[in-house]
Amino acid sequence: MRTIYSVLLCTCLAAGADLRQALTFHANFDKGTDAVVALGDKRIYAAPTYKEQDAAKPGLEGTDVTLAASAGRQGGALRFAKKNTRAVFYRGAKNVAFDAKGWTGTIAFWLSLDPETDLEPGFCDPIQITDKAYNDSAIWVDFTKDDKPRHFRLGVFGALKAWNPENIAADKNPAFLNRLVVVKQTPFARGKWTHVAITHRGLGADGSAELYLNGKLQGRTAGIREAFEWDMTRGAIRLGVAYVGLMDDVMLFRRALTGEEVARLSQGKW
Repeated sequence: MRTIYSVLLCTCLAAGADLRQALTFHANFDKGTDAVVALGDKRIYAAPTYKEQDAAKPGLEGTDVTLAASAGRQGGALRFAKKNTRAVFYRGAKNVAFDAKGWTGTIAFWLSLDPETDLEPGFCDPIQITDKAYNDSAIWVDFTKDDKPRHFRLGVFGALKAWNPENIAADKNPAFLNRLVVVKQTPFARGKWTHVAITHRGLGADGSAELYLNGKLQGRTAGIREAFEWDMTRGAIRLGVAYVGLMDDVMLFRRALTGEEVARLSQGKW
């Protein structure tokens, strides 16, 4: 029995070490907003809008976003008290393992909210990874604006001029709608933490991406063949676009985690 236990313990420790080696960014908000792991800039930034990103300053001054010291899963969390219209982000350079020839990685984080009562009217993107916009070389998840209950979606889109050369509106464009992973019945609830993970492979070549909630695969989008083009000086981990609620443990990895690894993360084992 002791031998079996030792083998299992060694296996778990090895799995955890492998995850840590793949980690490029981790903000846990327990002792502040600085990331505890960052291959690039560890500071959070705020600006009036993303079009004014060059005017960003470190910290959360001027926003309605606060560090809630004891509201997180185990310590602190970010609290978005009302619909966030400011730019709140970490810089993407080195923190995001972007590769124009085959961007591969994992984005994971926790949310606590009731989408039906907490969110204000309009679309809400808890996270966007991009240098331009949601439809231009970007990965994101959102809550829809008109569905009852609100749907939760994953979107992955390369260069806008490549996948949508006629610039057709998203809600009328099959090339947009057919790319999404849509979850109609979600586990989100106030007072409860839900783990979100996005794994993606080969973006910029022949890419694909998967969406997980609480460690369970919700869907996959594939055939993403357009280029991904970034200006790394503007690449950003955008947090809480029009979001209301709590956010905790934002993590990025340089590789696509396996389903088993995502499940471990969702159980707090890594």
